[in-house]
Amino acid sequence: MAEAHQARVQKSIEDMVQSLERDHIRKMQGLMFKCSTECCERSTDSMSQVHNCIERCHAPLAQAQGLVTNELEKFQDRLTRCTMHCNDKARDLFDSGAKEPAVRAMMENCVGSCVDDHINLIPSMTHRLKENLDSIPQ
Repeated sequence: MAEAHQARVQKSIEDMVQSLERDHIRKMQGLMFKCSTECCERSTDSMSQVHNCIERCHAPLAQAQGLVTNELEKFQDRLTRCTMHCNDKARDLFDSGAKEPAVRAMMENCVGSCVDDHINLIPSMTHRLKENLDSIPQ
């Protein structure tokens, strides 16, 4: 993927992740640390009980991070499949006798369309992630 296209996707994804972190994950982290502190303040609990308590405190954040990671992996896989389709089209065009400048232009346009299509998916992906993050019990 051309550098400009890659930079556009990366910026869009970074903006989304920063928004999720600021509006959802950070709050969950604070709750996790408060909960973990309360576990450690239980002076009558055994080491195992405290450890289990801390694990329970970490579970919602781990679930949230898993959701975000999974969604980003699916997004990346879809974008990769789209660009691979562009590579196949370019190879077919080149094999049919087209000159390199025409193949490059077709490839640039195809990859640009992939990027545009996938950037347009980010708002719905963000909305879905926010709903899923909000549904995680604290």
